[in-house]
Amino acid sequence: MKFFTPELPSNTVCANQATAGEEPEERAEDQPEEIHYGDIDFSKLLRPKTTPAAAQDRVRDRRVSVLACFGQRDLNTTMPDRLDVLTGSCMQIPCSFDIPDQNKYTFNSTIPTSGVWIKENPYFGGRPDSVIFNSSKIVNIYQGKITGKMSQKNCTTVFFNVTTSYTNRYFFRIESQPFRATDPDKSVDIVVRDLPSSPILTVSGEVKEGTSVSFNCSAVAPCPEHPPELTWTLPTQFTTENQLQENPDQTKSVLSTVTFTPSYLHREKNITCTAVYPVGASNKTAEHNMMLNVSFSPKDTSASISPADPVSVGSCVNLTCSSTANPPVTTFTWFKISGGNLTQVASGLSYTLNVTIGDGGLYFCEARNSHGCGKSKEVQLAIKGKTGT
Repeated sequence: MKFFTPELPSNTVCANQATAGEEPEERAEDQPEEIHYGDIDFSKLLRPKTTPAAAQDRVRDRRVSVLACFGQRDLNTTMPDRLDVLTGSCMQIPCSFDIPDQNKYTFNSTIPTSGVWIKENPYFGGRPDSVIFNSSKIVNIYQGKITGKMSQKNCTTVFFNVTTSYTNRYFFRIESQPFRATDPDKSVDIVVRDLPSSPILTVSGEVKEGTSVSFNCSAVAPCPEHPPELTWTLPTQFTTENQLQENPDQTKSVLSTVTFTPSYLHREKNITCTAVYPVGASNKTAEHNMMLNVSFSPKDTSASISPADPVSVGSCVNLTCSSTANPPVTTFTWFKISGGNLTQVASGLSYTLNVTIGDGGLYFCEARNSHGCGKSKEVQLAIKGKTGT
């Protein structure tokens, strides 16, 4: 009977890798080997003892372990997909892990466990420089510490004084006895920038005159020990509330809420939120500007008449209404006051009439939108030779 020998990638996660940062140890050929996912050395598994036939026998004996390796993970980690951090600052990587039930080995919280961070590629065999941090080592390529409790499967890690060279993809590994494994399917992309990204500015609901409204400004806090300070610039008095909050991916951000009551005079004025990040002895800032779009009823409504001087019967007179509103005025209505009586005479932005003897009197317009109406002052249409109008 012949068995299919899978062609195994040289960087497979199932390969038995030595403790991160150390060279793999050679195994004695005559010593029984204990094989499990995350701790299989395929290069030795496929290496012939003396002849190709002997090598095939060796693979045949282990075919079940080899095939079980594929499609399984010895370690499941949870961390953000991406972190944007500042040069010279610190960065905190929220991290937790779990070991699948189907694995032969179970996690023992009483056994000391090291946390390892690997750069760019989870398969670090033969590339010791890719292991940038190992909590069991005193000296590491990256200065940092695991602040989470590994015994509680919390691998949250803080790195200090990051530089742009830290921009890369990172994988996490645990090393315990007898269990050692890397999660090759989950990583975090670290992007290090010299300048912070702009904060996010949002508004809750419609900005309407006379109605209290809240604006929210949030800025990422990749270094929670030194979060950004958020400040506001508004065209009126306001109150603020600031808090450090946790996002769904366990990263941190600072949220500031400002509340004020706008008026129509604030239309098209700017509101600004500025994030100030402390980095060493200096600060780095970023801001977000937003123009206020205030909704209000018609204001500054006025009526004009042309010609303004007394006119003769039969003359043409034009009355025009103007107003400022947001949203724009939808209806203009004209009224006449004569002999103490109020009469609606026309609709529209302007009103044109050929003057008759009875047209003399006071006129005004009313502008209306969805938020209310505004009324103009009266203008007088005077007719030559007629008094008492």
